[in-house]
Amino acid sequence: MTHLGIDEDELSSCVSCGMCLPHCPTYRVTGKEAFSPRGRIDAMRAVQWKGAPIDDSFVEFMETCVQCRGCEPACPSGVPFGHLMEATRSTLAAQHRTVPRWQRIGYHVLGRHRLLLIGSRMIAVAQRLKLVPRRLGLGTIPVRQGAAIASTGTDVWLYTGCVMDAWQRHTHRSTAEILTSLGITYQVPSSSGCCGALHTHAGLSEQAAALMRSTMEAFPGDGPILVNSAGCGAALKDVGHALGTAEARAFSARVVDVHTFVMNAVVMDPVVMDPVLNSGSERPSVPKFSGPGMGPIMIQDPCHLRHVQKAHLAVRDLIGRVGTPVELGDEGLCCGAGGAYSALQPDLAGQIRDRKISTILAVAKRTGSTQLVSANPGCSQHLSSALADHGISVVHPMDLLAQALK
Repeated sequence: MTHLGIDEDELSSCVSCGMCLPHCPTYRVTGKEAFSPRGRIDAMRAVQWKGAPIDDSFVEFMETCVQCRGCEPACPSGVPFGHLMEATRSTLAAQHRTVPRWQRIGYHVLGRHRLLLIGSRMIAVAQRLKLVPRRLGLGTIPVRQGAAIASTGTDVWLYTGCVMDAWQRHTHRSTAEILTSLGITYQVPSSSGCCGALHTHAGLSEQAAALMRSTMEAFPGDGPILVNSAGCGAALKDVGHALGTAEARAFSARVVDVHTFVMNAVVMDPVVMDPVLNSGSERPSVPKFSGPGMGPIMIQDPCHLRHVQKAHLAVRDLIGRVGTPVELGDEGLCCGAGGAYSALQPDLAGQIRDRKISTILAVAKRTGSTQLVSANPGCSQHLSSALADHGISVVHPMDLLAQALK
């Protein structure tokens, strides 16, 4: 009898080789097998195949996974651990073993953008009044978001999302400036809303599916959809798998990480650009970014940019045009942000972040770098709150490129 609703072929694909262990952040900080991908899969098999009870220990093992998916590229068997965890959490949430009411209210707010903006401003004010505990790992949230970007044409769509727009709207403005400088017009839907990524992570699959369908409706046609948030981009690229329809798969195929798109536009690869802009050869290649004038710049790879989208190399190519890219040398090990993970599991998230901060500080001392780029709002918030005291700023690659333009 199936208890967790997991695909049998996916569940049986793990051969327990252990190659995933060094790439799992919770295993790295606890040293416990149960907190590794292999250990969690063993627990899933015990429930689904042997009828083991879904007890508190099982729930803990599943809830403490960051869902960074760093285990996936390291796995020689290609185990789709993200799918296994999403199916398991969906079952647990449906049984009300996880995601209590107060959390469900919070996730509901993500789909109500005006309410999210108001709530974000309240949190920002509370931060200024020292009412938000630092252990939650929140960086400074802006009290005012500034002007929203407006459409300039129809070359591409620009996805703005929920938290990204509420907390880092300036990055959307930077992205718009860069596209404009490259002669590329963009359109912004009246309401692109939430992509459902955090709902999927929490196991709220029905709510996530509803948000995905709403997002699909907001982007008609077949033009490319640029996304500057790593987590959102990964979620939108997975809509086809999540909804399982031809329409959803066609939508996912249109989603492009903004760094990949901009890099292709800069080098004017006609094979890539012609389907997008109809005739890329008609647009002269004018270098907009050049020289290492910004000095050494450390690069933090958001997990869903590196492990899921596999689009992290474009960030290095772009940063190399304005500065000197500096690797952290930890193979993209998770920082512990994990969407809402840092707020829901602050102790484990803090331990994972401490390891990352130690690496960043060592590299900064060696290279003299005082800037770290990260292409995900959760990572930026989680890291900036700890790095500010060390004089290291965390910026989005698009914001750094926009500075170079000026």
